[in-house]
Amino acid sequence: MSGRTPLVAANWKMHKTVGETEDFLDRFIGEIGDLEDVEIVICPPYTSLSAAVERCRRSPIRVAAQNMHEAEQGAYTGEVSAGMLLDVGVQGVVLGHSERRQYFNETDEALARKVAVALERGLEPILCVGESEAERDAGETEAVLRRQIEADLDGVAAEDLARVVIAYEPIWAIGTGRTATPEQAEEAIAFIRSQLAGIDAEAAEAVRILYGGSVKPANAAELLGREQIDGALVGGASLDSADFLAICEAAKP
Repeated sequence: MSGRTPLVAANWKMHKTVGETEDFLDRFIGEIGDLEDVEIVICPPYTSLSAAVERCRRSPIRVAAQNMHEAEQGAYTGEVSAGMLLDVGVQGVVLGHSERRQYFNETDEALARKVAVALERGLEPILCVGESEAERDAGETEAVLRRQIEADLDGVAAEDLARVVIAYEPIWAIGTGRTATPEQAEEAIAFIRSQLAGIDAEAAEAVRILYGGSVKPANAAELLGREQIDGALVGGASLDSADFLAICEAAKP
């Protein structure tokens, strides 16, 4: 056993109103039972963050945002800062999701700044990395992961590395119904850990590395039973409380 506490995060993307968030959490919190050995994080849209924090206040569930700006304030229309997230009780933030990289041109340089700010402000960054289908087919998976890890964690001190959560999300498996095989996922995650060891070997063993990409109840146990896979960042299947609960249960050590 790795000794790392499993973490399962629900990335709701642009889904759920405030009322839908409250209904989901009212059901889910009442059903989680004996999942104290699994950390659960809900990542709702900005408009539902306050409602999620309030609903989760007396539960073990933590709330994270789906993105943030690196500046504390300024003329950045439509953006939200770390201070604003902390003000509503948010404890973490997803950074560098492939949809942010693809649709909003988020760069590794910008992510390096965001990761540093999140750590400085006490937010747990969930940093997403992963290759496209073309990159995997060209045999470039390791080169892409190496570039992303080196660039996105540039400037992170060794003593802070263990506070970062990394989600390996092969782009070709996000929202496509395709899933990396457990062997493919574990191989990529082991490579990511080897890259982290180049920063600090001890911290690399403490970092939790999740798998994301069409995770669902039917494949969760096989994926999450792997030694190197420390949990999951779940998209579509996290919108249904029963499906998400089943995935969380599959993560129990």
